[in-house]
Amino acid sequence: MAERTAEEKRHQQTDDVVALAKRLRESREYLGLSQETVAEHLGVPRASISAMEAGKRKVSSIELRDLSRLYRISVEQLLGKESEDDPVVGALYRTARTLTPEDREQVLRFAEFLRSAGAAPAPEPE
Repeated sequence: MAERTAEEKRHQQTDDVVALAKRLRESREYLGLSQETVAEHLGVPRASISAMEAGKRKVSSIELRDLSRLYRISVEQLLGKESEDDPVVGALYRTARTLTPEDREQVLRFAEFLRSAGAAPAPEPE
């Protein structure tokens, strides 16, 4: 397999930065958080959050960890390493985006309840 050229590597890095910036913005907006709130959580100026979400500022590993905790998603998801190929998960996401913040919180609490309750019992044979 041929080695990637330096130009191809730079192009891929640019694509990765743009994709991360988009996921950061979408995650923040999904939770209804302001850039100011996120900035306070990270201990950085609001302009830094704006620059991260525009792909103009690198995100440190510590910031990435803190953002994943704040946004309640894995670092892998923020980096685009964990795909959501399950159509039900995609449908839940699209539906939840249209809910009020209070309703999204309720859906989240219910999902966490279901996760903690374990797998659903198998249906009884008829």
